[in-house]
Amino acid sequence: MAKAVIMPKFGFTQETADIIKWLVQPGTLVEAGDPIAEVTTDKVDMEVEAPATGILDGIRYQEGETVPVTAIIAYIRQPDEALPPPETEAPPAVAPAHPPAQPAGPDTVAVTPVAARVAAHKGVDVEQVVGSGPGGRITRGDVEAFVAQRDAGGSAKVRAAPAGRRRARELDVDVASVKGSGPRGRVQSWDVQAAHATKPAAVPTTEAGVAEVIPLVGMRRTIAQRMQASFQEAPHMTFSAEIDATAMQALRDRLHAGLSAEQPRVSMTAILLKACAWALRRNPRMNARLSEDRILVLSDVNVGIAVALEDGLIVPVVHHADAKGILELAAEVTAVSSRARAGKLRSQDLMGGTFTISNLGMFGVDSFTAIINPPETGILAVGRIVRRLVVMSDDDVAIRPMMTITLSADHRTVDGAIAAHFLNDLRSALEYPALMTM
Repeated sequence: MAKAVIMPKFGFTQETADIIKWLVQPGTLVEAGDPIAEVTTDKVDMEVEAPATGILDGIRYQEGETVPVTAIIAYIRQPDEALPPPETEAPPAVAPAHPPAQPAGPDTVAVTPVAARVAAHKGVDVEQVVGSGPGGRITRGDVEAFVAQRDAGGSAKVRAAPAGRRRARELDVDVASVKGSGPRGRVQSWDVQAAHATKPAAVPTTEAGVAEVIPLVGMRRTIAQRMQASFQEAPHMTFSAEIDATAMQALRDRLHAGLSAEQPRVSMTAILLKACAWALRRNPRMNARLSEDRILVLSDVNVGIAVALEDGLIVPVVHHADAKGILELAAEVTAVSSRARAGKLRSQDLMGGTFTISNLGMFGVDSFTAIINPPETGILAVGRIVRRLVVMSDDDVAIRPMMTITLSADHRTVDGAIAAHFLNDLRSALEYPALMTM
């Protein structure tokens, strides 16, 4: 039976993605894991990989179209297989992260659970919202667009894809003035682009003392919203510790001595990653997340590494970090960082993080406080290594390479003692790396 290619879900609240480009033409033989399409969300551009080896066929969405997550976008079939007829197509192989909404009846409106929560929070009657999802289902983007137009005093009953609404905000185009080319006149992103191209150029205005105006759109807007929500909703506790990096540097030098020229170098981030994974396994409450009225202690230790991009920040995840050696972790950190900067991250690179490390030492930062990446419980901020005078335990004075680390923890999930115990274990692992082998 032909294997369905599913639009992956790249984030906890993501409901749609736009197809940027098909990388493989129908009828082409592909191997399992080959990238076959580029897609984009409001956070990042990603690649969709072939779920099996076979022939790509039955493409159901074209470039530029908005696709609900978990929808079938194409098939991988064997040479002697036929595509399933539309009436017998299998449901998406990947179940939605949220329970499906109840089917719409005479007096009900189909609405996703996330959209329902946003509507309740914003005081929106979903009966007034026009849905852009499958079968007219109301998505979070529909509710947010309704609220934006309601607050602006306009009419919210405009049929538009979430990508179209987002592009309209980015280009400052009134979506109500755009003629849609999608199903039932739905406004798509390319409709907005075309309308913007024919829009008379606005007379530029200047404001005294302003050198440049940068629109808060795309990834920058998403980061702003998520970080504001995190800092407002999660009561942050911060704990700092000074680490003697002598043993870390010696460990890195020993590992480098045994590497070939082709193998990736071992960064301090890789050693920090191993130490954090070890400390998280010893302090499982730090490897948890808050889910409504429950604290979920997670079985996997998946550590995210914050990577700075030209227009924002992305956090690719190293999975099962506690079960991997430093050399393997170093190779993974190098690989995911390179993919992030090249815009070639895979769906699994962004999923399942349980803790995050943000290292700004390479930028000359001594110390800083990081904002927790929701829904995680903690994030570690790492400063640079600086040689300082240190009073030793025998009262002698020595020059040591010192590094400041700062832990931010969600006080809803853990108390100070738990966070402090984690930080103490982390210090021990960094100053005495042999502990991580015991």
